[in-house]
Amino acid sequence: MTDTSGTRTGGGTGGTRTVFLLAHTGRPAAIRSAELVVQGLLRAGLGVRVLAFEAADLPLPPDVETVPEATPEVLDGCELLIVLGGDGTLLRGAEFARASGVPMLGVNLGRVGFLAEAERDDLDKVVDRVVTRSYEVEERMTIDVVVRTNGDVVHRDWALNEAAVQKVSAERMLEVVLEIDGRPVTGFGCDGIVCATPTGSTAYAFSAGGPVVWPEVEALLMVPISAHALFAKPLVTSVTSVLAVEVQPGTPHGVLWCDGRRMVELPPAARVEVRRGAVPVRLARLHHASFTNRLVAKFALPVSGWRGAPR
Repeated sequence: MTDTSGTRTGGGTGGTRTVFLLAHTGRPAAIRSAELVVQGLLRAGLGVRVLAFEAADLPLPPDVETVPEATPEVLDGCELLIVLGGDGTLLRGAEFARASGVPMLGVNLGRVGFLAEAERDDLDKVVDRVVTRSYEVEERMTIDVVVRTNGDVVHRDWALNEAAVQKVSAERMLEVVLEIDGRPVTGFGCDGIVCATPTGSTAYAFSAGGPVVWPEVEALLMVPISAHALFAKPLVTSVTSVLAVEVQPGTPHGVLWCDGRRMVELPPAARVEVRRGAVPVRLARLHHASFTNRLVAKFALPVSGWRGAPR
């Protein structure tokens, strides 16, 4: 889904447009990139806001605003969240973007960076597009996750990429039964199950052998990890489906990871339910490059010899 009306305008002090900057300050490349972005935005008259603990590692001028705590409210009045880093930093930024509703513009400083819209060589373009508001906002579907024990809800979470039920003990498999829309599908021992969005199809689900799903496709994925079974294929369901993973009573306890960032332990007989999320993540887009081109570029796929459709 694309919002072609442009961006939301920030309401910084005195009517100044304000951009929030989030960076992986543990990387020298991120520190230098952050410095260049901040300088460009300030020269154009935009305000810049950063987290105080990150500001301590960045060579920033005194007119950059700092905020002490990493809460969704720190983006109040900001029109955009710029994130500099790899996939982990981009997923951290997605937590802010979802909670605040502020669009996220990712600049990839890592290896793959499917969530990123630009690379480190594009910093001048990023600043120019932000200053001139030359970007569009796209909504990406999330998933809502509920953990039940004895029928009671014991944990709620969400994910942009995936919710992964995994084993803890290296020597024993996790015994699970999979359910879709209230009906059992199959059960087996495995290392885990990944329930993913189309956005997450190029992340953990991809590594587990799942299909690549174009972002505009509305679907949910269920991908087994190292299953000990004849029928353990990746499943793609309707976006209206409810997926469930039941950890069997006799199995060792497992864990639930959401986007590889938030973890909760799963006792035996726990039930994990996954459905379409109520709140999307908004991503700022600088250009209309197709996902096909992005896929080829990110994975350096061999396409030499392609001639295209006959004219």
